[in-house]
Amino acid sequence: MLDCCAVPTVMPSYKLTYFDIRGLAENARILFAAAKQPYEDVRLSLSFGTPGDFSTIQRPEFDEMKAKGLLDVSLGKVPLLEVDGVQIGQSKAIERFLASQLGMMGSSPTEGAQVDQLGETVRDIKDAYQKVRGIKDEAEKKTAMEKWFAEDLKNYVALAEKSLPAGPGPFLVGGKLSLADILFYTLLLAPGGAFDDTEGAKASFQSSPKVKAAMEAVDALPQLKEYFASRKVTPF
Repeated sequence: MLDCCAVPTVMPSYKLTYFDIRGLAENARILFAAAKQPYEDVRLSLSFGTPGDFSTIQRPEFDEMKAKGLLDVSLGKVPLLEVDGVQIGQSKAIERFLASQLGMMGSSPTEGAQVDQLGETVRDIKDAYQKVRGIKDEAEKKTAMEKWFAEDLKNYVALAEKSLPAGPGPFLVGGKLSLADILFYTLLLAPGGAFDDTEGAKASFQSSPKVKAAMEAVDALPQLKEYFASRKVTPF
């Protein structure tokens, strides 16, 4: 049986504060779930006066925390992670910190850098996708979206496959689950992932055997199946 993540014997206490949505905190929550690490999941209310109109957004608890200076460390934003009372802001810093603490940044500094490299690849893919989403002309956008899922995303995944270090598999770096696996999983296969076209996202890695093996290995983790089965349904 694969030991997906070796966790230190003595763990600090964690408190994660974010809105009651998936958003920028979901990768951190999935890291906690994958490591079977208990934490305090503080979810701030978020609603709209007019559905979908962000100018009518209502977030009273967040506004109160910000007014009191409780979010200064995170530049007046969330997510915010507290570790034994010490605050850490910025979602990607939180993800890398948690991965390190929970045994998911590789087994050596070199592997840690390889995990980080793959995280930046995910960022590149998301940035490229946002450019497509930002096209104003509807006809042009429709054509670009079709090309994205038919060609572009598949090509990005193929490039990522070529960049992978040698290893025993099925995970992307070394022989155990890492942040890289989680980031690619939430990009390409996880429920409520990065793309509305879930079938197009799934098709993108079918011809990349190492990525496919990693995605299937993450998807099969019992603790993640349990997490997704019990996760609250939110719009985003």
